[in-house]
Amino acid sequence: MKMKFVVLFVLAVAFVTYSPIAHAQAASSAQPAAKPQANVDQDIQLLRKDIRSAKKQLIAANLKLTDDQATKFWPVYEQYSAEVSKLGDQKTALIKEYADQWGTMTDDQASSLAKRALALDEQTAQLRTKYLPLFSKVVPGKVVATFFQLDRRIQSLLDIQLAANIPLVQAQD
Repeated sequence: MKMKFVVLFVLAVAFVTYSPIAHAQAASSAQPAAKPQANVDQDIQLLRKDIRSAKKQLIAANLKLTDDQATKFWPVYEQYSAEVSKLGDQKTALIKEYADQWGTMTDDQASSLAKRALALDEQTAQLRTKYLPLFSKVVPGKVVATFFQLDRRIQSLLDIQLAANIPLVQAQD
């Protein structure tokens, strides 16, 4: 299982390589010009798609499902994944906004970003709570618990990689 998480870790590192913060910092430094924003956005979308695919593969490889359970589980997972993706869109937009404001961010802007980031955390928890009974209708409780363990571990790895590469607000001063 550790090797499977290494694959996701590599994808997370790749996502960070294309993160809006990295590009904003590169554009403001003496380094060569960063990629045009449209290319960066496209790269981020492709990487997020790859990460979603790798996540599904990791879950499939680590979740012990019978054929009958799999037939019922994956459609619910696809719905869940689509809603998680929408939250990911909001998170990406928030990070891009942070990158755009980097170096000139006011206290009010920083507070607004912090509130919206915390609201996204709450929405993620609410989404998991919403889907707990939906998954529980189609697979046994241990499978549901294992799925949410895997989901949280994978998201935590991604969050750690992002957090490690997003500079602290006060670093802009």
